[in-house]
Amino acid sequence: MRDVRTTNLEIRGVDYAVHEWGKRGSRLLLCLHGWGDSGRSFQFLADALEGDWHVVAPDWRGFGDSGRNPGPYWFPDYLADLHALLERFTPGSPADVLGHSMGGNVAGLYAGIFPERVRAFVNAEGFGLLDADPAAAPGRYRDWIERAAADQAFSVYPDYESLAVKIRSRSPRMSLPEARFVARAWGRESGGKVELKADRAHRLPNAVLYRRAEAEACWRRVTAPVLLVSGGASTIRDRLHAHDGPFDFALPFPTVSGHTIEAAGHMLHFEAPRELARVCEDFLGDSV
Repeated sequence: MRDVRTTNLEIRGVDYAVHEWGKRGSRLLLCLHGWGDSGRSFQFLADALEGDWHVVAPDWRGFGDSGRNPGPYWFPDYLADLHALLERFTPGSPADVLGHSMGGNVAGLYAGIFPERVRAFVNAEGFGLLDADPAAAPGRYRDWIERAAADQAFSVYPDYESLAVKIRSRSPRMSLPEARFVARAWGRESGGKVELKADRAHRLPNAVLYRRAEAEACWRRVTAPVLLVSGGASTIRDRLHAHDGPFDFALPFPTVSGHTIEAAGHMLHFEAPRELARVCEDFLGDSV
């Protein structure tokens, strides 16, 4: 429904593809996608927003149409990339940020590292990972080294329709036309087949174990109001929820509220963009 503009910007030595909807000068909403996704898939959310927004959604380095690293990917790079993007689109001023999954984890850390740069934060299923056991470190380092020497290719599909069917099997609440749209955002034709637009180096395990206490230390320094949004049928959320009963959003952000979209899984912006847009606009309107 809304036309997209895609431009290329140099962000910290990487050619970044950045997708934009709405007029520049309108209230900015920076949307950060998850692992394996693309900023282009926020089209559904941009269409569903009712207000006058300037929606900006980059493809993270190594995903979508952005450039790739010559070597491995390190999570702090995403933090620095986000800082550079904010300096480009809203220099010196705080921004409204929506992050999904990995994008939510990046934004959550960043909002505690640079609290003055985030005005309000919608965290859609970016609730961190389970804490790692330090005893796993030797094996993780070895796995990272050995797998780096092997082929880590993503799946290849006969055509876009096959990729769309795969996407819809994981997010069955999407319509087939919506899945076809995402397939075009995620894939590219190569050698008569369709491959995913993601650097195979992303399939390597992180050499450094996840330390949840460090993430929570950043979360505690966030000054922006935070809205946690979860999918009622999310398997990702359930992996992090160690007790029975409703998901309680018990994350240590100082000012936090929660909302569950019952008829959605992990991919909220695919499966329930209208409700996600409504919840975001209500929250962001109240946060002014």
